[in-house]
Amino acid sequence: MKNRLGILVLFVVFSLISVYYLVRTWKVNDIRKEAAAYATGKDGKIDASKKQRYLDSLWKQDVFLGSTLEELSKQELGLGLDLQGGMHVILEVSPTEIIKTLAKGSRDPRVAIAVEAAKKAAVTSSTNFVDLFVAEYRKLAKDTKLASIFSNTSNRDVLNLNSSDAEVIRYVKAEVDGAFDRSYKVIQTRVDKFGVANPNLSKIPGTNRIQVELPGIDNPERVRKLLSGAAKLEFCEVYSLQEINPSMEAFSALLTKIDLESKIKTAENKIAAKDTSKSSLASALKTKTDSTGTDSLANANSLSNIFVASPTGGLAVRSKDTSRLNAVLKRPDAQGIFPANLTFLYDVSPVENPVTKEEVVPVYAVKDHGNAPIEGDVITNAKQDYDPMTGKPDVTMQMNALGARKWKTMTGANVGNSIAIILDNYVYSAPNVNQEISGGSSSISGGFSVEQAQDLANVLKAGKLPAPTNIIEEATVGASVGAKAVSAGVLSSILGLVAVLIFVMVYYSKAGWIANAALLVNLVLLLGVMASFGATMTLPGIAGLVLSVGMSVDANVLIYERIKEELTAGKSFITAVGDGFKNAMPSIIDSNVTNLITAVILMIFGTGLVKGFATTLLIGIFTSLFCAVFVSRLLFDYNIKKGKTINFKTAWTEKLFKDSNIDFIKKRKLFYIISSAIILAGAISIGIRGFGLGVDFKGGRTFVVKFEKTVNTEEVRTVVEGVFPGSNAEVKTYGGFDQVMVTSAYKIDNTEPEVEKQITAELGKAVASVNGNKGKVMSFSKVGATIANDTIWSSLKAILYALILTFIYIYIRFRSVAFGFGAVVALFHDVLVILGIFSILNGILPFSLDIDQAFVGAVLTLMGYSMSDTVVIFDRIREYLREKGSSKEPIETTINNALNSTLSRTAVTGVATLLVLLILLIFGGETIRGFIFAMFIGVIVGTYSSLFIAAPIVVDAMQRRLEKDGDAMKVVPAVEVKK
Repeated sequence: MKNRLGILVLFVVFSLISVYYLVRTWKVNDIRKEAAAYATGKDGKIDASKKQRYLDSLWKQDVFLGSTLEELSKQELGLGLDLQGGMHVILEVSPTEIIKTLAKGSRDPRVAIAVEAAKKAAVTSSTNFVDLFVAEYRKLAKDTKLASIFSNTSNRDVLNLNSSDAEVIRYVKAEVDGAFDRSYKVIQTRVDKFGVANPNLSKIPGTNRIQVELPGIDNPERVRKLLSGAAKLEFCEVYSLQEINPSMEAFSALLTKIDLESKIKTAENKIAAKDTSKSSLASALKTKTDSTGTDSLANANSLSNIFVASPTGGLAVRSKDTSRLNAVLKRPDAQGIFPANLTFLYDVSPVENPVTKEEVVPVYAVKDHGNAPIEGDVITNAKQDYDPMTGKPDVTMQMNALGARKWKTMTGANVGNSIAIILDNYVYSAPNVNQEISGGSSSISGGFSVEQAQDLANVLKAGKLPAPTNIIEEATVGASVGAKAVSAGVLSSILGLVAVLIFVMVYYSKAGWIANAALLVNLVLLLGVMASFGATMTLPGIAGLVLSVGMSVDANVLIYERIKEELTAGKSFITAVGDGFKNAMPSIIDSNVTNLITAVILMIFGTGLVKGFATTLLIGIFTSLFCAVFVSRLLFDYNIKKGKTINFKTAWTEKLFKDSNIDFIKKRKLFYIISSAIILAGAISIGIRGFGLGVDFKGGRTFVVKFEKTVNTEEVRTVVEGVFPGSNAEVKTYGGFDQVMVTSAYKIDNTEPEVEKQITAELGKAVASVNGNKGKVMSFSKVGATIANDTIWSSLKAILYALILTFIYIYIRFRSVAFGFGAVVALFHDVLVILGIFSILNGILPFSLDIDQAFVGAVLTLMGYSMSDTVVIFDRIREYLREKGSSKEPIETTINNALNSTLSRTAVTGVATLLVLLILLIFGGETIRGFIFAMFIGVIVGTYSSLFIAAPIVVDAMQRRLEKDGDAMKVVPAVEVKK
């Protein structure tokens, strides 16, 4: 092997980096366990605030090789919602309210009618909402210019009555997009301040939707209010330190008193426990001592030191001490110390103290918070600009007439003082007032960077347009459900991995050990890469992990089967190994590219479970390719250098598939009939019984209810009917006969947070006892009608794109329409068979067979697997056609021989993959059982179609071409080979 040293160095570097990131993940989890142990009381319960205080104390401290706990947390292999519980939400920024606000100066009643019509049309259309509105308005007012509705004094620098409809449409779309960006910023700030470890917030491309994942959340009601509440922008005066100095002295005295009480209580506890050997706090927190030998945490823990000087001037508090300050301010003896209209608010952006290197948060003593003299509704525009005198970035702001009058009064009374700009109870800026400002136009400067100025402009504009966010998809997973999923995931992973390792070792003898070593290295690299990206491990991700290990066997099998053929041809072991690796490469590359196409499409169109699976699959493609090709070769070369010969077969596998001579092509019409019969049966079932559509395809709410013992679904349906008046409730067994899934579209269009709380509470009461069988709601999910429609369209597009890209790739690689046609027909065959099976078996098997996005992900994955299997066969067919290009051998014979020559590879890869899927199906947990079942059936169908559908269709297509050309002999044609 060329460049052996370079590859060895690369392997060592990759391995060390992967191990490093995995150790970082282990370290941060170890710290969390220490925090939980520290916060666990005598009753076994964990004090959440105490645990958070422990973590806060280490947040900015070096805890592992120069990395802080914060840095470790950002690059760890975290657990998804399904593995630790939490909440998943998709928010939609309502464009209807934005358009109404932009047109509020117009008295045209047709605007409201067009908005409502566009709102209804949006449910079943993927067209931009602004375009839908314009289309509906033009139906009502063909000759009315849009400028007459949207042009007003606040946007006169952009629009006027002479502006064209195209200009108005661009303006409205820009405002809608801007409102979405501002809403995203607001939601991002709220999530960051929520105190959740590793929250995930992202924009969904091509939509005005935001996806939020909050692991560990156990208060869904609070999250709903937090995410869907309107942004509140306020302008408030700020007390100077001189004004509140007497109050600060009194507050300092209170802090000293509280410190003393705490010390006395600690001493009493020590005496009671007869423990005077060490400081319980210092030992529990395992803190360092400073240069003077004093316990630094003990000093920092003193409340009298809670306030520090802000690097930007004024007061500040350490980030880790904000919760402690809040607690003290709520104490009864703290009430009355400060003026009644004073509220301490934090700056939205913590800063680093240049001396101590600690993260501190500036604190402002704000006047009249909650009853501000000026609020965001007076803002007409704000934008990032540049100071004409200094050339530095600043922010210009315009107010309406009412705001201008209030602003003049407020600035005139506060010359030399600060005015805080507050959004959602956080101070975004507190500029000093240099002079009275009249006219409603202001310039805010303060040493901003361009990005900071843009952010402040967005904050100011957040009060300009109401952009309410509606929760259109929601899922809540309880911690106990997550713990169960972790156990299922770990168990299935270990069993699946062990099963594959044993199978490979038994089948390939000593060569199996090399393949297994490569598989284990692949596992380490895969997990390490995921950790370095800060990826989140979900239950489908675990399935993808184990499945990628199973499918990575394929590359080793391709290589080993090639080496066996070279050895059979009489070549020396060294030559056979070299030629085996070389000749297997085209098939390995082709099969991995087809899997890559599928993984990329899943990444683009998938969300939630599917995206977690796609992430693992995508990374696994590259790591498994590297390990199979390079790591395996290094191990072979090592054995060759030692003069060792490696055996590739055992006594019972030696004769398997040897000299196989199955006539696949001759019986192709029989298999066409069998496949047609299965597809027809499926079509009849679909026509009569239909599908069990998942909630993400039809919209609605889904609840998983767990009972103490076996429960009858009809009894549950009778009990819960009253919870969903006027709407059908679907109840089906879910993961065993003691658990059911309840689905209903009741009030699905109502986005009020109180509705979710009410329905969940009523269902909880209804299932609390079903004929004496106690039930409990374990998890909840909601999908609105609009997003359900979008999910259907995105799923159909994903499958369509997969088919198109597959055909293009096959055509480019094989330069033959026959091969591309055969591959696409086989894929259509696979999809139709799976759909039919799911319809036929729906309601028969004891787990959900709903058609949902996870099912689509499974279909796309099996399409990739089937295509990978097919392309390996096509590679061998192409090779045989090239070798027999000048012979008189019939096409059927040539292709039949090619199929037999790849039979061992097809069987071994199929068995290894099915073995993994079977274990995942049994032990993987209910969340992914339908997904894995689709994969399991898909692998069988995909293997079948590669042999009995795809290849025979290539034969038929080539024969038709020859007959068209007048060649009655139907001999092997010369094939152009693209390398």
